[in-house]
Amino acid sequence: MTEAYVIGAGQSPFGSFPDKSYRSLFETAFNRALDSIDTRIDRNRIEEAFIGTLGVGGRQLGLSGPAVTEHIGLHGISTTRVENACAASGYAFRNAVAAVRAGLADLVLAGGYEIMTDMSSDHTKWWLGVSGETEWERLSGTTFAGVYAQMASAHMAAYGTTVEDLSRVAVKNHRNGASNPNAQLGFECTLEDAMAAPTVADPLNLYHCCPTTDGASAVLIANEEIAREMSETAVRVAGMGASSGRVGLFQRDTFTGIPASARAAERAYNDADIGPEEIDFAEVHDCFAIAEIMAYEDLGFCERGDGGQLLREKETEPGGRLPVNTSGGLKSKGHPIGATGTGQIVEVFEQLQGDAHTQVEDPRYGLAHNVGGSGGSATVHLFERTVGGTI
Repeated sequence: MTEAYVIGAGQSPFGSFPDKSYRSLFETAFNRALDSIDTRIDRNRIEEAFIGTLGVGGRQLGLSGPAVTEHIGLHGISTTRVENACAASGYAFRNAVAAVRAGLADLVLAGGYEIMTDMSSDHTKWWLGVSGETEWERLSGTTFAGVYAQMASAHMAAYGTTVEDLSRVAVKNHRNGASNPNAQLGFECTLEDAMAAPTVADPLNLYHCCPTTDGASAVLIANEEIAREMSETAVRVAGMGASSGRVGLFQRDTFTGIPASARAAERAYNDADIGPEEIDFAEVHDCFAIAEIMAYEDLGFCERGDGGQLLREKETEPGGRLPVNTSGGLKSKGHPIGATGTGQIVEVFEQLQGDAHTQVEDPRYGLAHNVGGSGGSATVHLFERTVGGTI
C-alpha cells in the first residue's frame, strides 16, 4: 500500500459573505492550500478531486464538483461531488486518500464548500433537516437542535452531565476561536454568558449550538514521492476509519453516544496501529455542545459518562492532557456543512507543522472526527508529524 501525505491545506474565512460565491470561497481555500506548500507546485499535476457539499439552498446541485474545479483551473481532471451531510468533506478526504493509497493517482485534491447565510432561517432549517430522518423526524417537526437536545437529556439522566458541562464546551471553544482569524464567532464568552443564553431546545441554549456558515476548505494529498519533492514538513495520514449509522435517532439502541463515531474510531486506530492514548490533540464534531462530550467517549478519550469530567478537569484545554478543538471547533470557527471535514484537517495540518493559532506543544499524532447529521455517517482520520521534518 502506498503511503499518503497531506502536503498542503487551507481554508477561506468562515462567516457570512453576501458578496462571495461558492466558487470564489473555494478558490480562496485552494490558493491558501497551494501557498502552504514548501515548494511552488504546478496545479496541472493534480490528477483528481473529491469535493464535499450538501448544496444548501439548491444551488448547483448537479455537477457542483466540476463547477469549482474548473473555476480554479483544474481542467479535465476527474472530479467527484461527495454528499454525506455534515461529513461530506470528511468522506471526500477519505476517497482522496484511498485513491493515493491504491496508486490510482499521485496527487489529489479534497475539499468542500457551503453557502448557508443567504436565505431565511426557515429555509435554512428545511435544508438542514434533509440530513435528518425525513419521514418520521423532520416531517413531524423535529429539528437538529431537538434531536441533539434528546441526546443531551439522555446523557444527563444516565451520567449526571450538567448544563454547566455543556457551557464549558462553549467557553473553551470560543476562547480558542478568538485567536483564529478564520473563525466566524471569534470572541470569548464567560461561563455565565454561556449559562444564561436563550433556550433553543431544552436543555440546549444558543451558546450550545454552532452557527450557520459560509466557507470552503481544501487539502492536497500526495504519495511519498511527490511529498518528498514538494514538502519538508508533509503530514502522514496514519489511519482512517468510516462508518454509517441509523439516520433517525429513534432507530438507535442508544441516545448517549454515536455508534458510527465509535466504529469509525476503532477502524482508524486499527489502521494506524495506535490507540487513543497516543493522540496529542483532536478536532471533533461539536455541532452542539453535547456532541463534543459524546465524542470524547466515542473516540476512547475517556470512559462512558466521563466526558463532562474531562471538561471540569480542563484536560481538553490547550494546555491540558488532550487539547480538543484548538481551532474553535464548529461552535466558534463555524460550520459550513460541506467544508467542515477538511476544515478540521486544515487545523490538524497546521498543528503538526507548528503553525497553529493556538499551538499545542510538540504534537506527534492528531485526530479529525467528522459526523454527518445526527450520526448517520462518520469519519475519523489520524495524522502523524513527519519526525525531524523528513518523510
